[in-house]
Amino acid sequence: MQHNPGFLKLVEQAKQRVKECSVAAVKAKLDRGETFHLIDVREDHEYANDRAQGARHLGKGIIERDIESQIPNKQEEIVLYCGGGYRSALAADALQHMGYTNVWSMEGGMKAWREARYPLEHGSR
Repeated sequence: MQHNPGFLKLVEQAKQRVKECSVAAVKAKLDRGETFHLIDVREDHEYANDRAQGARHLGKGIIERDIESQIPNKQEEIVLYCGGGYRSALAADALQHMGYTNVWSMEGGMKAWREARYPLEHGSR
């Protein structure tokens, strides 16, 4: 997908303020049974198609509105992902502005997760 320059500039600015982690690091955390929130910020139809195993859905369009009722403790670890790592960086930046202190954006998003052949779930839930 060809992204517009204004969007890419916004993402680059957000990425300077947020922490990023690799899909391998996220998979390792899952394998170790670590407690953290894995949140898919993609659109509803993207989430229904497939998602990282164990992920919950809070789309980018509603995450700021609903995050505090879903994860009230602003110190809990949250890993966000999207299709390629752009929308999740923007969402992570917004959550940090809301006072969340342990937020990560997963580099490469679902594209990288699929390429690594990590477990997927399919269908609505």
